[in-house]
Amino acid sequence: MAAASGGVCLEPAKAERRGKRAARAAAGANQAWALGARSWALPLLLLVLVVPAARARRSQVRALSDGSWRELLQGEWMVEFYAPWCPACQNLQPEWESFAEWGEDLEVNIAKVDVTEQPGLSGRFIITALPTIYHCKDGEFRRYQGPRTKTDFINFISDQEWKSIEPVSSWFGPSSFLMSSMSALFQLSMCIRRCHGYFTEDLGIPAWGSYGIFACATLFSGLLLGLVMVFLADCICPSKKHKPLQHPYQKRPPEKKPREERGADVPGAEAAPREPASSAASPPSTVRQRDVRAGAQQP
Repeated sequence: MAAASGGVCLEPAKAERRGKRAARAAAGANQAWALGARSWALPLLLLVLVVPAARARRSQVRALSDGSWRELLQGEWMVEFYAPWCPACQNLQPEWESFAEWGEDLEVNIAKVDVTEQPGLSGRFIITALPTIYHCKDGEFRRYQGPRTKTDFINFISDQEWKSIEPVSSWFGPSSFLMSSMSALFQLSMCIRRCHGYFTEDLGIPAWGSYGIFACATLFSGLLLGLVMVFLADCICPSKKHKPLQHPYQKRPPEKKPREERGADVPGAEAAPREPASSAASPPSTVRQRDVRAGAQQP
């Protein structure tokens, strides 16, 4: 009986110890999970905080396009024209980004233009070298040609060094008719280039076939344009048939008189009687004329 009672007493103690072990294991698992969650939470928190900040920094440099370039006509701007493949442009990017952080303090807008994506602006501003920087103030454009560091950019704006630079002439300004035509020409060239790539890459047409298509299109458009110009010229200035006007001081050629009238003009000569037409060509007529001339010579 004692052994049986001892066995009965040991069962609750074992169960209690097992429960404590399970509780300790669960507590350890919870603690490990909490530590793991904390280790993951910190990188996630940093990612959430850093990514928007990086995006905010990049957004301080505004990207201009053919549709938004007229914003340069108002306020003060510094615009960089660059190409992704240009090494000098790549070296300038950190300085330009740092300068953009001072844009709000200097009250100047910082922008950039990718000439590979915006060929119209490249022609409008006559970009012949990369990178090219322009200063824009209330519709006046000046080309920046100084050192390309953040400090020099800041001094250029704060000290108003741009006043010593001659602005671009209105004839060659981005908003002039000449530069608008140049922009349209650059856009047309880019369109032709894209069409050539579509013909050769997507449709599989050889290069000489693409050139032939463009040649035929050029001839057809030239003929059509010439026909339209001729039609407009006829409508605006219709052709009129005029008789040639004779000059008032022009001498008229002397009229030839018949032989009979020339004989009558001789002084002292009498007009010979006319004969019928049938005998006008007879030989006696010549004899009569000789008699008249002989009578005129007599005193």
